[in-house]
Amino acid sequence: MRRLAGRGVFDPVGDRIGKVRDVLVVYRAAAAPRVVGLIVEIPGKRRVFVPIGRITSIGAGQIIATGLINVRRFEQRLGETRMIAEMMGREVHLADVTGVATIEDAAIDRTRSGEWIVSEVFVRLPKPAAPFARGDSRIVRWADLRLPTDSANAQSAESLIQTLVDLKPADLAEALLELPNARMIEVVTELPDNLVADALEEMTETDQLAILGQVSNHRAADVLDEMEPDDAADLIAALPTAQGEELLELMEPEEAKDVRRLLKYHSDTAGGLMSPSPIVLSAESSVAEGLAMIRRTEIPAAMASAVYVTLPPYETPTGEYVGMAHFQRMLRYPPHERMSALIDTEIEAVSVHASAAEVARRLASYDLVALPVIDDQQRLVGVVTVDDVLDHLLPDDWRHAVDETPLPGARR
Repeated sequence: MRRLAGRGVFDPVGDRIGKVRDVLVVYRAAAAPRVVGLIVEIPGKRRVFVPIGRITSIGAGQIIATGLINVRRFEQRLGETRMIAEMMGREVHLADVTGVATIEDAAIDRTRSGEWIVSEVFVRLPKPAAPFARGDSRIVRWADLRLPTDSANAQSAESLIQTLVDLKPADLAEALLELPNARMIEVVTELPDNLVADALEEMTETDQLAILGQVSNHRAADVLDEMEPDDAADLIAALPTAQGEELLELMEPEEAKDVRRLLKYHSDTAGGLMSPSPIVLSAESSVAEGLAMIRRTEIPAAMASAVYVTLPPYETPTGEYVGMAHFQRMLRYPPHERMSALIDTEIEAVSVHASAAEVARRLASYDLVALPVIDDQQRLVGVVTVDDVLDHLLPDDWRHAVDETPLPGARR
């Protein structure tokens, strides 16, 4: 089953339709679970349902589907179970084993009647009593398993998390939101703080609040510490004042300080959109120092497009803003050259009070991906990037704003 995830789905003439994200099954009392279809991700990050009856071949490298596909967004129905998201990690009993085994993988096969079923499962047996020992594994028929009666306590998120940790933030956010709520919170609880933060930054405010509302304030504060300050500020601003203040108190002092500073500005202004952590250097710093700062892996691409020169101090809010130097221009100068020799003074910084529309106009006019922001004392206080502006100007549901008109064909 794990090998099936991510495999390409093609039509009979070889055109790619999408890739498999999960397999949908229905449990049965006296027989192996029946496969009802595949959850396929098509262009636009939309996940749709492809009935198993439309799958003509599941080969070593690809899956062939025939007929027309309904592109309406997949919605899980009562009684349906996702194999990767919900079955993997489930605890089961074996007749000849004392204790509880765990499903780590499964296989599907086609019967003589043409029905697809879960035929075999790969299980991890209970751990031996010896410290640090790992249980043996075994492949067994589904008929040899017995599911616990308390299914709510019979699933572990560990196996599912292994399939999520390498996803890009946008894909991780999508995968989490498509899980049943209880399963999603279980996964969020076990995911590292930085991955949860990355996923939240890709969600709508409504989804962010729904998730944070189901975890403890201490965990929420840890996640907020890992978020970009401007995203964390937007999220806290959407919370009731008392709860937002409590989270700020639980956050790391330095992280909370940046967020508090952003909360002073209206969300529709440069101050409300900016990131408070640009790359700041003195005029006497060398090109080599500037390039070393840009190379840091934690610096987002848009923020690494330029360095900003100010008078001391060099942490926001800095001393008086002097100018900026684009990284491409830095590459044209010798490493020992001083930043003062290549400052671009023609690009004027924008005021913290400037509107989002004005910031967007300035970015477009100068073909920039980032714009310095100054306060009333001409101090550099942050940088607005083009993605900050786009996130603000686009509608809340822009990530899902694709054609909803289904092609001919029904889900069932």
